[in-house]
Parts: sequence; C-alpha cells; structure tokens
Amino acid sequence: MDRYLEAVSIALVTEIVKRAIGPDPVKRPWEQQMEKLDLKKARKALFNAPLNRFVPIEVPPVAYLMADGHGDPNAAPEYKLALASLYATAYSVKFACKAKGRDFVVSPLEGLWSAPDPESFTARRKDEWDWTMMIMVPDYIDEEMFLEAKVRSECKLGKLIASLRLETLEEGLCLQALHVGSYDDEGPLLAKLHDEIMPEGGYGFGGRHHEIYLSDPRKTPAEKLRTVIRQPVRKT
Repeated sequence: MDRYLEAVSIALVTEIVKRAIGPDPVKRPWEQQMEKLDLKKARKALFNAPLNRFVPIEVPPVAYLMADGHGDPNAAPEYKLALASLYATAYSVKFACKAKGRDFVVSPLEGLWSAPDPESFTARRKDEWDWTMMIMVPDYIDEEMFLEAKVRSECKLGKLIASLRLETLEEGLCLQALHVGSYDDEGPLLAKLHDEIMPEGGYGFGGRHHEIYLSDPRKTPAEKLRTVIRQPVRKT
C-alpha cells in the first residue's frame, strides 16, 4: 500500500472523529458574524510554494498539536490512534474557542518524517520510519486549553495516544516546494533537493523532512494531490 492509501485512511479517521465529537454547534444569532481564523490564509507563505521548485523560506515558530510514532503507517495501530487523537483534540479546542467567540478553521494534517538511514525512504522500508503527525493551531491556544480539550477527547474516544501534546516547532530557514501527484512519486524531486540544490547552495540538513497535505484524498485523484514539501536547512 502506498502513501496515497495511507492518506485515505487519514480521511476516514477524520470522519470517525467528527462523528465521535458531534456536529458543530448550531450558530446563535450573534455568531453569524463571528470572524473565523483560517491559518492557511493568515500564514499563506507556509502553505504555498512553486511547483517542483525549491525556494528559501524563513519559518517562524509555530504551535502544533503533535503525536509521535514509529513504523509502517499502514500497519502500526498507533498511527491511526495518533490521527484520531489529533483530530478529536483539534475539534474539541475549536468548539471551546468558538463558544468564547474565537472560532478557527482546523488546519491541514502535516507530518515530520525521519529514519536512521535515509535510504529507508527510497527503499520503502516503512517499518524503520519515525513520524510525528501534526495539526497547526492558533498561537492563543495555551496548555490549559489543550489539557481541557484532551480530557474531553479522551472521554469521547476512550483512549488517546500517550505522545499527544501541544508544542511549538521552530524550523527557521527552510527550502520549500510544491509537489503535485502521488506521494510515492516525490522521489525525483527529493533526490534533486538532496543531491543538487542543497550541495550547490551550501546547505546541510537542519531538521526533519516536513510534508503538508493540502488535498482531500477522498475527492482528489492521486495524480492531482497537492503536497508542500519542506526541508529545514542550515548553511554549511
């Protein structure tokens, strides 16, 4: 199973979580004009890049809900638990904020990927992969709000992944490009980044491989999936 099917499972988990936490509460009259923060629009540069062309970007510190795991996402039970935990908590935080007059759009799923041996990715040895799945949240979400949402989510789902947390990611200087197509077709673009662009630009690795999943795989053909690929770098 390739990572397109993994993304399909992400979408299915999302639907399960939405059913578990219940529908978005009915809008009250004074909520009709409530401004809804959309981080994709407010932080447009973080979600956009030229097609198949890496450009430098300075990424500021960003708050995320995060969950870690190891192994093949298709086989590791903790992977689906991680996604369910993330989405349940993200929507719980959203609804709590909305009740207080500060609504926001739940952001796209993102992932950090790594392995002791980089060849694990090209050889598709998925059992060697380490991953951190993430959902960006507004800066005003604090630890107390997160912990309250976590309790509510655990009551709904029965169990949350132990690594679930609120954390700020600091990536700094990165190279970023847009990939359109199946996730398993990213190889040539990554090879160009690692073997040509980074050496020629005097860059070394400054962090984990980062992907931002912009498309809904339930509605988007594999060849049209849009993924922002980001690599934190440092000058050598």
